Amino acid sequence: MALLGTAVFCPQTALAEGDARPNILFMISDDVSWAHAGAYGDKVVKTSAFDRIAANGVLFTNAFCSVPSCSPSRSAILTGQDFWRLGEAANLRGTLYMDLYSVYPFMLEEAGYHVGSHSKVWSPGSLEAGGWPHNPAGPATDNFQSFLKHLPDDKPFCFWQGSRDAHRPFEAGSGARSGMDVEDVEVPPFLPDVPIVREDILDYYFEVQRFDQLIETNLKLLEETGRAENTIVVVTSDNGLPFPRGKADMYDYGARMPLAISWPKGVRGGRVIHDFTNLVDLAPTFLGAAGLKPHPDMTGKSLLPLLTSSKQGWVDPDRDATYYGREAHSVYARIRENRRGYPSRAIRTKDFLYIRNFAPDRWPVGREFKDVDPSPTRTYMLERKDEIPRLHELSFGKRPAEELYDLKRDPAQMVNVAARARYKGHKEALSARLEKYLKQTNDPRMRSDGQVFDHYPIWRAVRGSDPQAYELPRQNSVTDLWLRRYGVRLTPGADPG
Repeated sequence: MALLGTAVFCPQTALAEGDARPNILFMISDDVSWAHAGAYGDKVVKTSAFDRIAANGVLFTNAFCSVPSCSPSRSAILTGQDFWRLGEAANLRGTLYMDLYSVYPFMLEEAGYHVGSHSKVWSPGSLEAGGWPHNPAGPATDNFQSFLKHLPDDKPFCFWQGSRDAHRPFEAGSGARSGMDVEDVEVPPFLPDVPIVREDILDYYFEVQRFDQLIETNLKLLEETGRAENTIVVVTSDNGLPFPRGKADMYDYGARMPLAISWPKGVRGGRVIHDFTNLVDLAPTFLGAAGLKPHPDMTGKSLLPLLTSSKQGWVDPDRDATYYGREAHSVYARIRENRRGYPSRAIRTKDFLYIRNFAPDRWPVGREFKDVDPSPTRTYMLERKDEIPRLHELSFGKRPAEELYDLKRDPAQMVNVAARARYKGHKEALSARLEKYLKQTNDPRMRSDGQVFDHYPIWRAVRGSDPQAYELPRQNSVTDLWLRRYGVRLTPGADPG
């Protein structure tokens, strides 16, 4: 295991000499956008556990994922690296090679932590192809209670609590049956405000609340076992809500994440921080809190300076932007020719969102619009497209090479001003800044080999009882020949030549 030798002890400000190393409880939902928690002002969905973590710790208002797609986002979290540096793991249903990429749970395990996981972890994709003895998020356990029961007395722990909430499909009517009122739903302006969409959002809310109940259960276990004081608790999601112009898209409802972090022993609570953060920052944060140096390949920056500060609001002037993107998201073989993705990169600041689409000739959500999860909302928008032409085009239409949104005038990001003369200076400055960062972090899209993402093999699940079983479909034969010729299993940022 080459990656296990990378854990180097280096006391940080958060870990004074003689202090017990903190436990780490990481809880991640599936397909939840930042706006849907009481702490962020949502008046319908009830998230008392998340809100309590935010009140007792730090609430981040500008947290973003590296990529608004499931397994690539989780790969970025685990490695602390921008997703475009992770080879095949940049695509949904790829693989993350164990001998090429270090992950924080293994580094902590090597440093003496007891590591485990439950429910949705790194997936979907092929673990076997990556060479993992178990999921990179940690060995599977029955639940957090079982994990704590078998925890050695002399070890701190690192636990990944996953969930499949709020991944579709939803149970129709579950939101209304839970007591929420469909009339209270605030429909995002890029979706049609009609009863069927309101009901769909309400069912999504029910799933968000169910995840919050899981958070509550785990918090009680920490209290009952006396571990709450010295446990870093983190709650977030992997990508945005499963609606059109949400999940897999570059706009806020796709990439902006809920994030609350508490640590009673090390963090002063009751603070709200607006600095731009990215989920790739979590791995170096966890390692630093444990007294370890981040792996040199990590591009994320530790959040410890923000967490241990007494300040709130805008704290670090260097955190005035974040960067993210996407490649292949769909699980469907024929969504685009040769399974190609929709390559995009973005820079998000306080005032603007700038998006670079590298293949504007492709359909962003693919043929038959399958990059949008099946749902009553999608069905309504496709069947009634003549009644809602602008909303339909925003969610399903082609997009230009550049998009720019003025967030002061257009917080919902519905009016692309990239071609307007008055925004030329802003667009050019953001474009240059984005390119500079992508080059610094060795994004292949900034080099001649950017097409490598379009040729990585996409694994599919094998029907049967083993949820981790994946195989390559026959359509990958051409891809395999291409990769053998031009280089596969690339090291971070390597040029295949």
